[in-house]
Amino acid sequence: MDATPSPRGDVALDVQGLTVDIDTPRGELHAVRDVSFQVRRGETLCIVGESGCGKSMTSLAIMGLLPKAARRSARRLAVLDEDLARAGRRRVNALRGRRMAMIFQEPMTALNPAYTIGTQLTEHYLHHLHTGERQARDRAVELLEKVGIASAAQRLGQYPHQLSGGLRQRVMIAMALMCGPDLLIADEPSTALDVTIQAQILRLLADLQAELGIAMVLITHDLGVVARIARNVAVMYAGQIVEQGPVRDIYAAPRHPYTEGLLGCIPVPGRTPPGEPLGTIPGVVPALTGALAGCAFHDRCAHARPACRAEVPLRQPAPQRLWRCIRQDNGAYA
Repeated sequence: MDATPSPRGDVALDVQGLTVDIDTPRGELHAVRDVSFQVRRGETLCIVGESGCGKSMTSLAIMGLLPKAARRSARRLAVLDEDLARAGRRRVNALRGRRMAMIFQEPMTALNPAYTIGTQLTEHYLHHLHTGERQARDRAVELLEKVGIASAAQRLGQYPHQLSGGLRQRVMIAMALMCGPDLLIADEPSTALDVTIQAQILRLLADLQAELGIAMVLITHDLGVVARIARNVAVMYAGQIVEQGPVRDIYAAPRHPYTEGLLGCIPVPGRTPPGEPLGTIPGVVPALTGALAGCAFHDRCAHARPACRAEVPLRQPAPQRLWRCIRQDNGAYA
């Protein structure tokens, strides 16, 4: 999928034609298929979709953390105008943690239980910036305080199991910010937390992103989160971006039936009667092994036509607004 390029001076992340294929016993799995988007400095892009649609695999491909069986290709995959698709492993390692960082989905598995919080916070700071232990420790205390952790200096000597889920997630955020990255990828950072802590973590991310002016990619399956934190959204289905644009435009007038289905699953205060069943999308995400043709959503779509089994047009009425469907700009189906 081609996204209209913009001037690259303010673009922190430029992804064009990203594809990830994985060899499996059942054949080649097309986990990410021709994904394109840009994120400018100071902006937040949310990537949404059901589990298994390729959101996390996209983020791991950007960070260069794919499993060995995976093969990544892209026309362009650039952070701050440096093309990672053509950079060597040593150069990517130098950028990862320094210029681009990631908050993983489950902090209890992302944090090493054998090392203290202080050791894990300062390790890559010392590696990338070559400072002294005292300066690294001061930086860790500063960021723990910034993310709202009290008694930050004392926390450095604790182990992950001694912290609550909310505190561990705050530590992960502080760790990602240690070297002052220009790009932050947050992979469902609030999924394992209760509703109150979720709101605190999302508010914290939004405040830090605005304060530090970093580009952020937030991966989630919760469209309610998108409305609160992002300016732009990309909807993924079966490894592809099927709709993309400003959050306000897509919420007001979704063009892809899958996006409509996702929005229909969200209860609306004052409009959804108490006790009424929530909307659902029938069927399951298709297997992405072997040869693929046509719209991957057509078996679940109430508006499917014979044309959906052929090549699906990419409609792009505006530079930042596009969808992959036979549906036209006026809402009618071709």
